[in-house]
Amino acid sequence: MKKRMFFMLVAVIGFLAIIGFVKFKQIQGAIAQGKAWTPPPEAVTTVVAAQETWTDTSSAVGTVTAVNGVTLTADLAGIVESIAFESGQSVDKGDLIAHLDTRQEEAALVSAEAKRELDRANFERAKDLLAQKVIAQADYDAAAAAYDQSKAAVVGIQATIARKTLRAPFAGVLGIRQINLGQYMNGGDPIVSLQSLDPIYVNFGTPQQQLEHMKRGVPVSITTDVLPGAAFKGKITAVDSVVDPATRNAHVQATLPNPEGKLKPGMFVRAEVELPHDREVVPIPASAIS
Repeated sequence: MKKRMFFMLVAVIGFLAIIGFVKFKQIQGAIAQGKAWTPPPEAVTTVVAAQETWTDTSSAVGTVTAVNGVTLTADLAGIVESIAFESGQSVDKGDLIAHLDTRQEEAALVSAEAKRELDRANFERAKDLLAQKVIAQADYDAAAAAYDQSKAAVVGIQATIARKTLRAPFAGVLGIRQINLGQYMNGGDPIVSLQSLDPIYVNFGTPQQQLEHMKRGVPVSITTDVLPGAAFKGKITAVDSVVDPATRNAHVQATLPNPEGKLKPGMFVRAEVELPHDREVVPIPASAIS
């Protein structure tokens, strides 16, 4: 029994020794191959660098601003009787936006018009009597004053009715509606925003060193990350008359067409202005820089 166990132990040890020797040789071979390996040669291309003349530009971050932009509000207090627009709708100048309840004013107008007609008749009668020297000049003046007051009262009520009928002051695009039918509104409560989008302004700042080049009519190129690949062309139309003492920059305003309304007020854009002088440069490919 002991001899059998001894021979088995010797056989196992011999087997493990053979396996270990084989693995040792394999590892030595792999190490030798690793030391002998060399990386393949790197492909290199060459480009002849030459001097070129580039147009110098001034870049700045700008903000899109509407030529006309307001938030329409209620002029007088009242209840919303009708709404004549949808959110995001395009409107023309003079289009009806909303109408507040004017029944009380219309009733007062009927009364005022009736009094105006009565005072007009009294005035005409007083004028005839004065010509016949039947009444004194003071009576005629009182009738004339009463007639003028009646006319003014009618005009005042008509103006109140008109102020409760809100119309678009200019052509543009409406924002999101902020009122509902039957809602009571105080004077100054917002109704909807109105922005004119074509043409549109872009305001940006320029350092005082480049201010002499910022003149009316100078071309401006506008780009934005919101619309990759799109470029909008415009011209400088105004330069501020003062320089900000904190930044030493002056505000510049460019005007550009925006027929499709892609540029919205409040958007950040990049403005590039071509300067009158050029730069001599030696350009190289970006891939040449490691």
